[in-house]
Amino acid sequence: MNEPGRGRWSVPGGRVEPGEDDHAAVVRELFEETGLTVRPGRLVGTVTRAPYRIADYLCDTAPGSPTTPHPGDDADDARFVDRAAYDALPVVEGLTETLAGWSCLPRR
Repeated sequence: MNEPGRGRWSVPGGRVEPGEDDHAAVVRELFEETGLTVRPGRLVGTVTRAPYRIADYLCDTAPGSPTTPHPGDDADDARFVDRAAYDALPVVEGLTETLAGWSCLPRR
């Protein structure tokens, strides 16, 4: 992960490139950062981290996609976690509260 979150965990993300809509950006960014091909679902929420407006979507892996994520060049690791493993991770500031507010924390 690039600064300022280096050494902390977060969800994959990135910029919407010119000519892309949110869903196209989600598919591209998740592939670049995890090697997974996904199908974006509903918007679960937005948050503003000046100067960025961040929109997060629920996603399913696409048929035929690998099911184990692999980190891209801007991350040290990538993985799916349950709630116990999540609680042990050093996460970026505000992530737990944001995911809890959207009812998107991993299950116990």
